[in-house]
Amino acid sequence: MSTNKNNDMTIKPNFLFVITDQQRADWLGCMGHPVVRTPNIDAIAAKGTAFEDFHVALPVCAPNRASLMTGRMPSVNGLRYNGCALPRRANTFVDVLSAGGYRTASIGKSHLQPFTAKEPLGSKDTVQRLVPEAWKPEEKPYLAEEPSSFNGSKEIDFETPYYGFQHVDMVTGHGDACGGHYGQWFRKTYPNWRDLHDRKNELPHNYSCPQAFRTPIPEEAYPTTWIGDRAVDYINDSVTHDEPFFAFVSFPDPHHPFNPPGKYWDMYSPDEFSVDLPYSAHKNPTPPMEEVNRMWATGEANAIPQMAFRASDEHIKETMALTAGMITMIDDQVGRLIQTLKDSGQYENTVIVFTSDHGDYLGDFNMLLKGPLKLGSITRVPMIWSDPDTRVAVRTDTLGSTIDLSASILDRAGLAPYNGIQGKSFLGSLSGDKPHRDEVLIEFNNNDARMGMVTVPRVRTLRSKTWRLSVYAGEDWGELYDLENDPNETHNLWSDPKSTKVKLELSLRLVEHLAQQTDSSPRSKRLA
Repeated sequence: MSTNKNNDMTIKPNFLFVITDQQRADWLGCMGHPVVRTPNIDAIAAKGTAFEDFHVALPVCAPNRASLMTGRMPSVNGLRYNGCALPRRANTFVDVLSAGGYRTASIGKSHLQPFTAKEPLGSKDTVQRLVPEAWKPEEKPYLAEEPSSFNGSKEIDFETPYYGFQHVDMVTGHGDACGGHYGQWFRKTYPNWRDLHDRKNELPHNYSCPQAFRTPIPEEAYPTTWIGDRAVDYINDSVTHDEPFFAFVSFPDPHHPFNPPGKYWDMYSPDEFSVDLPYSAHKNPTPPMEEVNRMWATGEANAIPQMAFRASDEHIKETMALTAGMITMIDDQVGRLIQTLKDSGQYENTVIVFTSDHGDYLGDFNMLLKGPLKLGSITRVPMIWSDPDTRVAVRTDTLGSTIDLSASILDRAGLAPYNGIQGKSFLGSLSGDKPHRDEVLIEFNNNDARMGMVTVPRVRTLRSKTWRLSVYAGEDWGELYDLENDPNETHNLWSDPKSTKVKLELSLRLVEHLAQQTDSSPRSKRLA
């Protein structure tokens, strides 16, 4: 750790934490993607540790973000699926940083509370309940990220601390029509904002893939740029403060809809991409895969745009081109942030982290988006840690989990975590020659049945370096893949008699992990 003096205390490092939304681990130049250009993120990896096998706690936005913030699995932290909120009484690692003397800021997408007022899909409860839920409601409603909080033209004074963040520049939603503080700024800055958001006014294009929209909003007004602008301002302002900072900079892209603005729309051609893992590559498709294939064949649409679906090769390649444009736009903003750190003299004392909240099937077996099937394309995310004490290029193939980020950041800041945290610091594995985890637990919950499943998805996955086991509660099938010989997960061995022994062994290991999903906070008082 740096040893410069400030008020007779060792200076703690700053943290620039950059997170994207729905980005696969392999969609970066430094992770081997042959087409997408990410020179600025690659430069972080060139002076840091890149994890090649880092997985989420749950491959959906809000639950995994809550796991990141708390260092606790969704089944423990209280945010199980999108539409829930992280309880106000939950502590986060940002609370610890704030208590330890850090200035803390959330700039961009948070998604620790619902940013929609809509009822959950399938919530047709006609039973008259005197007491509706197992939990009593908290004293204040969860409205901070809902549209109603930002209806006015005047930028609201966001109530802080917000899960430990002292400063909040909120962005809600996805695409070009985001809400929150960004939405208020956009409506104030562009009096014709309704026309700019109207799908009838999209710019001409020849794409036909679902959820593609060529926005007329200029690059400088798109949410990605707005977030970059606010983050640059925050970094520059930090020079005037003695305290170290933690800046959580969260971009809502490359999550669908697919609408990169300006030059980023046609920066890539669909002809540059290929569908390398088609539906036909799977030897025995699972029931959800068969269902999305049936819907595609019959032209049946999903109930909501967030559901995974099958697409043609042409549509997938178009989606890839637009996704690449969105990623390169983020990369350009990351370059601005790194340059601002250098220009302000703060680069040499700032830990830089880059990751994503989950991945996207993005063509795997001709599927798009995400769902209960735990392919590595949705659970494996980019994870880069660049530390000012080393700044050397390292690649590590050890397993890691989103829940480990909180413990690692607190470890680097020299602060003890709270009781009940489940993550483990990976600082000892940054050199690349020491393993961190032998296996990871991955959860999946939903509040409605989808993709042909007969039950509401409750999925638990154990992933090691050589195997992936997924158990689907209430279903008469499961998944078992030999990752060593079948890294693309094309042959499900669940019903293979030759795999019975390994399935039993992995099942027992999974049970051990599930047995640990008991909250150890608060500690009980000692008996007399």
